[in-house]
Amino acid sequence: MNTMAIPAGIADLEEEMIALRRRIHAHPELAYEEAATGDLIAERLEQWGYTVHRGLGKTGVVGQLKVGSGAKRLGLRADMDALPIHEQTGLPYASAIPGKMHACGHDGHTAMLLAAAKHLAREKSFDGTLNLIFQPAEEGLAGAKKMIEDGLFERFPCDAVFAMHNMPGHPTAKFGFLPGSFMASSDTVIARVIGRGGHGAVPHKAVDPIVVCAQIVLALQTIVSRNVAPLDMAIVTVGAIHAGEAPNVIPESAEMRLSVRALRPEVRDLLEQRITEVIHAQAAVYGARAEIDYQRRYPVLVNDAGMTAFARQVALDWVGENGLIADMEPLTGSEDFAFLLERCAGSYLIIGNGDGEGGCMVHNPGYDFNDDCLATGAAYWVKLTEAFLAKAG
Repeated sequence: MNTMAIPAGIADLEEEMIALRRRIHAHPELAYEEAATGDLIAERLEQWGYTVHRGLGKTGVVGQLKVGSGAKRLGLRADMDALPIHEQTGLPYASAIPGKMHACGHDGHTAMLLAAAKHLAREKSFDGTLNLIFQPAEEGLAGAKKMIEDGLFERFPCDAVFAMHNMPGHPTAKFGFLPGSFMASSDTVIARVIGRGGHGAVPHKAVDPIVVCAQIVLALQTIVSRNVAPLDMAIVTVGAIHAGEAPNVIPESAEMRLSVRALRPEVRDLLEQRITEVIHAQAAVYGARAEIDYQRRYPVLVNDAGMTAFARQVALDWVGENGLIADMEPLTGSEDFAFLLERCAGSYLIIGNGDGEGGCMVHNPGYDFNDDCLATGAAYWVKLTEAFLAKAG
């Protein structure tokens, strides 16, 4: 994209925001630990004239700016938390905390929204209420849900809410939009198979839970291939089996841990039903029994069609077709912004983090957010805000 498309007010902030992004990157904080990151965000927002609220979702920060007399209310969300991964980038601003790193680009998401916040506060180029939502604990601990439970939308009503995530594998700073189901649900299943322990030399006097687990793993494969419609996406992954210690001892029990994903709520429900039935039935066949903890975690992320069309048009009017990712497809990863979209119309979009050789996917110890996205992402938030909260006349 031609850098001339970046508004001067955002271009002037780029160096400052790169430094801010790298400062956050060097000091990562895990879910619900984002105190220092929250302090930094709150300090900047207050300097720029926002009314700042702390404590929603434990460590969440909401900055509100009202301009003019417009009745419309817009929410923009960025996530703040890092991951329990040991960074291996060797960058001069790499994580200073062993075992923690910003391996998903939340440092960049925060910096982009802060850059837009500063510009919008300075220019006041909109009419209405802007709510900037800096959310904790996106990485598996449902910070969005916690903020909602703490009264996010009651205290900061929004007519629409939007979020943006970087995505490696797509051209740098190009935007991707998709109405409807965009990201998969994510559920976790903990199944404990209880047999009868015994000596490995006399297996006929025991009920081997490891053999039962092996049969369950094979039987689970038929759910996607034979119970889910071929045109629907479903994933059942057995990520861990824990059982036993010694080679000559049949353990009393074994534990299986599954990750389950779908792109339609109906398929999600079907998977829960069939996984539960299969595990219980297979255990019974071999004389064992099963205890199942089925944890419904993140729902399917469903983008509102109208809001997605609006968000796409904002980008199209600014960068043209060449600035968009053509033929955007759903993603099988999950995102707790889905909880916000269950309560408020809106859309989740992506910005390309680069598709060159040597790049790597998020959640990798070699990942880094691409700073070339900062100005483009921040400028998009400005343009979206100005379009949604347009001044009369």
